Amino acid sequence: MQKLELLAPAQNYKCAISAINSGADAVYIGANAFGARNAAKNSLEDIEKIINYAHLFNVKVYVTLNTILDDNELLECQKIIQKLYEIKADAVIFQDFGILELSNKGLLPPIVLHASTQCDNRNAEKVKFFEDIGIKRVILARELSIEKIENIRKNTSLELEHFIHGALCVSYSGNCYMSEYIGSRSANRGCCAQACRKKYSLINKKGEYIKKNLHLLSLKDNNLSKHLDKLIRAGITSFKIEGRLKDENYIKNIVLYYHNLLKNYPRTSFGYISADFSPNPYKSFNRGFCDDYLFNKKDNIYNFLTPKSTGEYLGVVKSTSDSSFILDTKEQINPQDGLCFEYRGEFFGCLVNKAQVVKGGVKIYPNKKLNLKAGDKIFRNIDTNFNKTLENSKTTRKTDIELTISDNSIIAINENSIKAQVLFEFSEVAKDKEKMKQNYIKALSKTTDTPYNIKKINFKTQELAFLPVSKINELRRNLLDELSKNILSRYKTKKQKPVNTVKFPLDEGDYRLNVHNSKALDFYEKCGCEVRERSFESIKERSGKEIIGKELMRTKHCLKRACLNCKNQDELFLVDEKGVKFPLEFDCKNCEMIILSP
Repeated sequence: MQKLELLAPAQNYKCAISAINSGADAVYIGANAFGARNAAKNSLEDIEKIINYAHLFNVKVYVTLNTILDDNELLECQKIIQKLYEIKADAVIFQDFGILELSNKGLLPPIVLHASTQCDNRNAEKVKFFEDIGIKRVILARELSIEKIENIRKNTSLELEHFIHGALCVSYSGNCYMSEYIGSRSANRGCCAQACRKKYSLINKKGEYIKKNLHLLSLKDNNLSKHLDKLIRAGITSFKIEGRLKDENYIKNIVLYYHNLLKNYPRTSFGYISADFSPNPYKSFNRGFCDDYLFNKKDNIYNFLTPKSTGEYLGVVKSTSDSSFILDTKEQINPQDGLCFEYRGEFFGCLVNKAQVVKGGVKIYPNKKLNLKAGDKIFRNIDTNFNKTLENSKTTRKTDIELTISDNSIIAINENSIKAQVLFEFSEVAKDKEKMKQNYIKALSKTTDTPYNIKKINFKTQELAFLPVSKINELRRNLLDELSKNILSRYKTKKQKPVNTVKFPLDEGDYRLNVHNSKALDFYEKCGCEVRERSFESIKERSGKEIIGKELMRTKHCLKRACLNCKNQDELFLVDEKGVKFPLEFDCKNCEMIILSP
């Protein structure tokens, strides 16, 4: 069986280290520019530190350079890629085809290239194109059903990466122009304003409200934890967690959760995880979970009431008073926990001032007066005790090593037979050999702050050198440092061959090809695809008139299906909070909704 990879997001250095220690086989992280999460930038110095720690466990580090770039930015991106290659980053995740043109011309170092989900990878033809030009891996669109994933696998042999957890973009990734249209914040350039999480109304041509002032484009979060076996059989080898803007606690909890689910499968990294908490995905940020796309369902995918975290379901209200209510739950509720509930089509929240276990549940004193009634469902979106547990967690990752002590040296060898040695001098042998032996064992076993665990210590000497404990500690530090250097020096990154040119699946394309620079234009032309217009961002900079009637978003989330029925023939419009009216079109054959610019 092919080895599997659990791929974790990292906002910064601390998140990356926590992801590795929680069981990730790879992490993806933004560089100092050109990542699709502009708020999650990292210096190359920090990335190098992450790489040097990750590679001790054969954990890969992928760097996101997945925005579209203008000509000047492409030159800067080229320099960043060169530096990433020098510090042994394992791959670059790209969107812009200008990067492909640089590789085609031999202007990039041989760093592996992964096609971002921003490349709109939703059919076998597109994935096969990337394989034929020489790309190592494609990150699939979130919207794919298990049958479509299986079909893609039948038609390609490259690595397939798929999102298994986290936020769902309502639009096909790479083809969302809503944020750019509304506020000049391009999702394709790392500045998405999350227009999909705002309030809208749905009206017909007569101006009649079908739904009013709700989060009509806000989807629940993805959770495919029950379907990992199906994805493995379908051909997925990299299981990706979304969340480069999520905090360290989120990373610890969610990564360990999926690590535990996958720990009985062969994995691409090594080392073992010693965890001090039980992970629970419902206790971290979530908008409610769904798995609809994987099974061609769309009935449970949205939450019109709130784009915020609803957390975990606790129970229903049994009774209320002016200052408290009794909740039918067996969960422990603590002061400063955050609770939320629905009231008249809105979601409201409160903090807990006090909680008492009573007959039939828990009596809760909230920090404000609430409009609750018996039967209301209560959720907890802040679990203070669990958050403190995560903050204080000492979960570690270690690899076993074996030490051998001879007359004047100590040798360390790891699971992969990589060795290190330190020599020492001594002036006398130990008179009490057994006591000295215990001193060696105790001092050499102090590896708490290192990636190593001393599995065994061998003594191959007739006489044992007498050394003070401070000297043995020094030898241990030097030995483990040397072992780390040797492991890193032996680590080999895979190489990317220069990208080929083959026929692109389309003969021509418009702004949705996201061509933002001359090099991307050249590559499309070499691949037999005529680019009829530049990127949406370029069009908007030239003239507002040119964007009227443009497709701002294409989505598998259909408001006609959700709010009416598929046979309804009314002309429908989405209206934002400023009164801007967006025409809607429906591609019922493919079960897709299109939002157009007015």
